[in-house]
Amino acid sequence: MNVNDICRILEDIAPSSLAADWDNVGLLVGDGNAKVRRLLLCIDLTAEVLDEALAAKAQMVMAYHPVIFKAVKRVTAEAAPVVYRAARRGVAVYSMHTALDVAAGGTNDVLAEALGLSDCRPVETLTDETCKVVTFLPHEDLSAVADAAFANGAGIIGDYGECSFFSHGIGTFRGGEQTNPAVGETGRHEAVEENRLEMVAPRSKLTAVCEAIRSEHSYEEPPIDVYPLIGVGGSLGMGRVGRLDRPTKLSTLVARLKKTLGLTAVLQAGPADDRLVGAAAVAAGSCGSMWRGAAAAGATLYVTGEMRHHDALAAAAAQLSVICLGHSNSERITLRRLADRLGQAAGKLDVALSTADRDPFTII
Repeated sequence: MNVNDICRILEDIAPSSLAADWDNVGLLVGDGNAKVRRLLLCIDLTAEVLDEALAAKAQMVMAYHPVIFKAVKRVTAEAAPVVYRAARRGVAVYSMHTALDVAAGGTNDVLAEALGLSDCRPVETLTDETCKVVTFLPHEDLSAVADAAFANGAGIIGDYGECSFFSHGIGTFRGGEQTNPAVGETGRHEAVEENRLEMVAPRSKLTAVCEAIRSEHSYEEPPIDVYPLIGVGGSLGMGRVGRLDRPTKLSTLVARLKKTLGLTAVLQAGPADDRLVGAAAVAAGSCGSMWRGAAAAGATLYVTGEMRHHDALAAAAAQLSVICLGHSNSERITLRRLADRLGQAAGKLDVALSTADRDPFTII
């Protein structure tokens, strides 16, 4: 198994197209053709975690947070020590971050499960408008054009990738004097057998998808139609809001989270009473500002990684109970589930959880 094989499995679990526009996910360091026998999972690829990966002879690391986030102007031992050392030692690094947060079975679903929520839906649904992209092409172009479009973000419907539809028909044209048609002759009315290929794509990926289609299409002027799809909002998005099987005391839910996540303490804001909670919301990481969406969806408890002071005050004033677990503490639980899924999909690949990876903050 090589790096590219593992990247494909990770993409199946959480397609990069689901990531936020500001994020940097996918393969960030390494050679796609390099062999991989051991994969290490962590939240943050720190110097200590990289030491652990090298000692364990791991050829690849899935670091949930991008090891390259902002633009890097130079990769030197001084400017980007972890990136430089990983590249120098041949360790590939992949990031999933917000793609895994949004994906079904990802970070927020695992956190919702830890709290005991069911009938979950996103707190904030994806807002990127979906379009239908249609092209007409000869049969021999079909596979290459479709693959190119898929590689650039087309064909994703929920947890399914490479979705498309094609049908057979007859196309007609007459090429002008300056044309050089791939089929038929200039200046003559032609009728040729063609396939209609259609697939969905987010609006933000349209330029890349259309350019990919043109690059693999044999026609001099590839026909491409784009149709906006109105009112087809999907079930994917950030955070999860759901209900508990029965109303449960807040103190019981806090104890459940601490036990499941292995925490000795959490931060709590909001009403001081040990209220009964029937509906709650979760959003891993730095999602404090999403409390309004959680409250609007009917939640009386909101669990996140971290929250700004003024957001906590506003949530408390709105009678919303808030639990902050610590940024990476709210995310780390998903690594166990990811390891299981990789074990099922990657066969003999040795998948390990980092023991050096931990939240930078401790309560003393």
